Amino acid sequence: MKKFVWIVTLAVVGVFGCKRPQGTADQASTGQTVTYSLKGTVIGTDLARGEVTLDHEAVPGFMEAMTMPYALKDPGTIGELHPGDKITARLQVEKDSDGVYHHARLDQIVVIAQARPDYKPASQYHVPTRNDVVPDFTLTNQSGKSIHLNQYRGKALLITFIYTRCPLGDFCPRMSRNFAEIEEALHGDKALLEHTHLLSISFDPAYDSPAVLRSYGGAYTGRYTKENFDHWEFAAPPAKDLKAMEQYFNIGVTPGDNKTLNHSLSTVLMAPDGRIFNWYPGNDWKPTDVVTDMRVATKGM
Repeated sequence: MKKFVWIVTLAVVGVFGCKRPQGTADQASTGQTVTYSLKGTVIGTDLARGEVTLDHEAVPGFMEAMTMPYALKDPGTIGELHPGDKITARLQVEKDSDGVYHHARLDQIVVIAQARPDYKPASQYHVPTRNDVVPDFTLTNQSGKSIHLNQYRGKALLITFIYTRCPLGDFCPRMSRNFAEIEEALHGDKALLEHTHLLSISFDPAYDSPAVLRSYGGAYTGRYTKENFDHWEFAAPPAKDLKAMEQYFNIGVTPGDNKTLNHSLSTVLMAPDGRIFNWYPGNDWKPTDVVTDMRVATKGM
């Protein structure tokens, strides 16, 4: 995976040495790391310096909107970024014992809109768009049962993508916490509950067996071994279908350190007719907004 998810390092600027942002911290062996989501537009590239200049939106709680250069960890990918491309990425900064933030870095870059329609990458990634018909992917759920997406026709199906060993609190664990909040809200509205379904799909089928998914899912629903998974399921595709699923839902996944996976985020709401109703590509969406979308998607049922 190279064309849509790239690992990069943020160019160091003085402001990061004195900022004390309030974000979500994840404890790592090297210290405390705070992560944020970043969205921006490519302004230009400098092949000689291996840098890309971005005009990015404000990063809430950390920095204002600005235009600045970023150094690519893999300079060879600079030819795949073009002025006008819109991207999302993960910004990470480390906090020292004095509470000062250093070593800002940017990774998990995902091109969500290309400025050059004639550019054809080796791997074609689909950007989920409203009214797109979703392929009938087949998966194996937490009970070892074969399921497929079309079986949920007639309900609003909310899908997110995770892997159970994800160590970053703002990524897979956050998606699962969001889903737990949505599940609780839906159980408070019996009519809406009847016309909806939740599905968490792992992109790590080699490790995330049905038994692993069952244990993981039970922990997030709060019912543990008593969970029957009748409304919120956990599943994984067969290895042979994994890449096609990643490409359709615009999920970039690459090997990380110590058996971890570097990945982007993708959450999709399918309408009862099997078409995409909305796509939530990052981690800044709110569960309450998704519940509202689910209510709209099932209106009249």
